[in-house]
Amino acid sequence: MKNKFKTIICVTIISLLLVGQTLSVFADTYYGVLKFRSRGEAVVHLQKELNANNFKVGTVDGIYGKKTENAVIRYQQMNGLRIDGIAGRQTQTKLFASTAANTTAARGTRYSTTDLYWLSRIINAEAEAEPYSGKVAVGNVIMNRVKSSSFPNTVKGVIFEYYKNIPQFSPVADGTIYNTPNADSIKAAKAVFAGTSIVGNSTYFFNPDKSEGTWIVNNKTLVKRIGDHVFYK
Repeated sequence: MKNKFKTIICVTIISLLLVGQTLSVFADTYYGVLKFRSRGEAVVHLQKELNANNFKVGTVDGIYGKKTENAVIRYQQMNGLRIDGIAGRQTQTKLFASTAANTTAARGTRYSTTDLYWLSRIINAEAEAEPYSGKVAVGNVIMNRVKSSSFPNTVKGVIFEYYKNIPQFSPVADGTIYNTPNADSIKAAKAVFAGTSIVGNSTYFFNPDKSEGTWIVNNKTLVKRIGDHVFYK
């Protein structure tokens, strides 16, 4: 039995060391200053990382054009970095390190602490005044999008997705996504991860008192109303 525990401990230590090495390698990745009109393999790597983090640059072509510059600006805005559209050391270090962290978390467990961090925040920002069931329902929509091929495949990616330069969720635009979530919002996020489903396969919701939701109403099927929100699939 002692040998078994020793083996488990050794494997755990080795795994942690490997994770640390992986993060270290990505954290040290720096291709020099990349900016508008830069070209080459370094730009290809940058574009791939931006796409992987759902800051879409379009075609990966090794050319630092306007789409790449705008993607860098959005990344800088969302991560508290200097906003200049230039991928310098600080921007590259954070970008490559976050990709490594997300990859490692995905290998270890189905949902990471990062997923909980963002899901609880979008629930709080969208449904702080809603009943608990409404909070869970918002979390369901986010996770349904994660599982759908029509949307990004990470919690953070779904939350920060843009369509025609407009964020899909208003808390991203007004900054309330960064507010500290209350206990019920965190509880709701954990319930969603545990499998609680209230609105089935819904991938859309809105408050009809604040938005007409014309496209959703005309193209999707109403599932139910909870509090001030209506949910569609």
